[in-house]
Amino acid sequence: MKRFNETFTSSFRELKQVRTITVCAMLAAIGVILGSLTIYITDTVRVGFSGIPNMLAAYLFGPVAGGVFAGALDILKYLVKPMGPFMPALTLIVALKGLLYGCAFYKKPISFWRVLAIQLVVAIVCNLLLNTWALSLLYGKAFMAMLIPRIMRNLIMWPIDSLIFFNVAKILEVTGVFRALGRSRAAA
Repeated sequence: MKRFNETFTSSFRELKQVRTITVCAMLAAIGVILGSLTIYITDTVRVGFSGIPNMLAAYLFGPVAGGVFAGALDILKYLVKPMGPFMPALTLIVALKGLLYGCAFYKKPISFWRVLAIQLVVAIVCNLLLNTWALSLLYGKAFMAMLIPRIMRNLIMWPIDSLIFFNVAKILEVTGVFRALGRSRAAA
């Protein structure tokens, strides 16, 4: 419990740093660009990579900053390119994803198994259960009718998203980008 409190306290302090705001602004710009490249298969099933900046922010700055960043970026992406009606519940679910990523990654070494595990938790809790529930309310469709295609999409994307984030994080680590940001994960 003490480690849990320290993680949240440290992440909250990150929000007060100019470096955090600057890096988050750059990640938000990348997120908006990636968000515009999203492929909509149906109203409720889409494939995109705008979650990578959310995971990077959570990795660098922890669960509090990751949750705030993810929620704010979701609103920003909606303002830049609205797709369908705005639903605050979906923004809260995205913020929860940022919080979960921050709990899994902050001040911890990146390993493929850690990424795979948290991606599975996020896929089940956020994508399948909470998002499907929110979308069923939003579009007036039956939860179970929406769940099947979303299960298939998440089963396919789970290892792909995990590989993409793991490789991006490792490349940024090896090239010294994280070190330039004052983050040495080897010491964390």
